[in-house]
Amino acid sequence: MNVVIIGPAHPLRGGLASFNERLARAFQQNGSAVAIYTFSLQYPGFLFPGTTQYSSEPAPRDINIKVRINSVNPLNWLSVGNELKKLNPDLIVVRYWLPFMGPALGTILRLVKTNKHTKVVCIADNVIPHEKRPGDKPFTHYFIKPVDAFITMSTKVMNDLRSITNKPALEIVHPLYDNFGEPVAKRIARQHLHLPEEKIILFFGFIRNYKGLDLLLEAMALDEIKASGIKLLIAGEFYEDRKFYDAIIEKHQLAPSLLLHTDFIPDSEVRYYLSAADFVIQPYRNATQSGVTPLAYHFEKPMLVTNVGGLPGMVPEGKVGVVCEPNPAAIANGITRLYELGDAHFLPHLREEKKKYSWNNLIRAIQDLIK
Repeated sequence: MNVVIIGPAHPLRGGLASFNERLARAFQQNGSAVAIYTFSLQYPGFLFPGTTQYSSEPAPRDINIKVRINSVNPLNWLSVGNELKKLNPDLIVVRYWLPFMGPALGTILRLVKTNKHTKVVCIADNVIPHEKRPGDKPFTHYFIKPVDAFITMSTKVMNDLRSITNKPALEIVHPLYDNFGEPVAKRIARQHLHLPEEKIILFFGFIRNYKGLDLLLEAMALDEIKASGIKLLIAGEFYEDRKFYDAIIEKHQLAPSLLLHTDFIPDSEVRYYLSAADFVIQPYRNATQSGVTPLAYHFEKPMLVTNVGGLPGMVPEGKVGVVCEPNPAAIANGITRLYELGDAHFLPHLREEKKKYSWNNLIRAIQDLIK
């Protein structure tokens, strides 16, 4: 097939860009010709919570990436829509994660569909966003109309989708993030990151309220965790005011128990953070799915997840990790249980379970939908 992926890619950074580039390679490995249409302007600066939207890594040489889409310029939407209409791809795979993108992507897809040939499959990361804003519903409805079918990666998103549309849809597990390199020995990873040889748990990714870092910090302040000598490595950029978190750290005098690496983590460094940790902790307040889970699977790291959204379905309790309620006491008990069981208990289950997380499963699901 001739395939176009619409969504973030280099020079933009982050999990969506990594996913789309890995998906392009999966299509190429299956014999398709692929181009990614990414954003020349993804968000206006005042809407972006981090320090920069752009990657410092070199562009991938094996992927055809076209920097085309301006999310706020309607004239650009018409230009890109007509360009893709003339290109006449067999398939467009479009990412949808934020209603703000609805007008731009909905307009582009409407123009493409006038060629009476191209099929459109949406990979829906969120249908109802974590943080609600005016315009969410009309923007989402506008986007959905030209889409032929949907892929979701959690039951929560599928249920949200079904509250809006009955168009064909399949739910699959989020494929492995296997594009960050192979694991390295824990000792070498810690030396690389200048970390101590102690018990270390990892919170990884952008820091936002719904991810529950404050709950984890409160858990770190409890006597059973303080007495254990466990260190918490926080690796990821603040996407909101960090003063709230600093106040918790100061209140409980947590600084000696924390390893703060709160800049953006470039792709080339990801494997060191995952390899350095004993366990990965996801203390979310609410969630659809999480890209951190397939990342932990790839690096064969047992996890703690909270019992929210699609997280428990991705982490079988007592096999590849621990599932607990989203409160500090339960999180502290879960961390203790991870160490009591030990990684040797989890590894055989992790290696078996990760076989489900194949990129070919996603490709087959998309092909089934367009048939």
